[in-house]
Amino acid sequence: MFDRVNLYRIAPFGAYVFFMLLEDMLLKFGWEANDLRLLYVVKITVVAGLLWAMRSAYSELRWPIGASFRTSWAVAIVAGIVVFIAWINLTADWMVMGESVGFDPSDQDEIDWFLVVVRLIGAAFIVPVMEELFWRSFLMRWIDHPNFLSVSPAHVGLKAFCITAVLFALAHSLWLAGLFAGIVYNLLYMRSGTLWSPILAHAITNAILGIWIVSTGNWGFW
Repeated sequence: MFDRVNLYRIAPFGAYVFFMLLEDMLLKFGWEANDLRLLYVVKITVVAGLLWAMRSAYSELRWPIGASFRTSWAVAIVAGIVVFIAWINLTADWMVMGESVGFDPSDQDEIDWFLVVVRLIGAAFIVPVMEELFWRSFLMRWIDHPNFLSVSPAHVGLKAFCITAVLFALAHSLWLAGLFAGIVYNLLYMRSGTLWSPILAHAITNAILGIWIVSTGNWGFW
């Protein structure tokens, strides 16, 4: 069964992937990475626009209340930091799949801070919501049952857990780091019962990673 409920969670992710594929295609046709610097701005704007337009459909984004969520909030923050540490260390040759072009916001040795700020905002605030809606809320539960909204996160089966984690890994050039992150975010969702837990962890990971990239100039991680 493929209906509007599914589409709401697939569309923002699909738009993001479309722009990634477009960038790869343009690079293969001879475009320089520097010529595509503003493509990320377009990409994140489109994704944010879709999320906003469909916001009323995301019942899983209702804000949780109670002491249990405050505990899961703290766990999510720690988990996000742990994933960041793993991400910048799991970089041996066999842990990397393909070649990441990265994103260098500098132009003639001057950093374009507009592009940096947009990238940080996108990575920390837009991407975590978009990806967690797709990977955890939709795909992981949909594998268990087409009526995924009826599946409690705590009752997701091992098959769905493993498939989602592996696919999440394959979506990243640092596949082992991606696998570790996928497992951590899956567990956070299942244990907390709220999508905000993996969203927060994902946001923490991406925010710290972005700050680290800008501070060290390791643009390849972007």
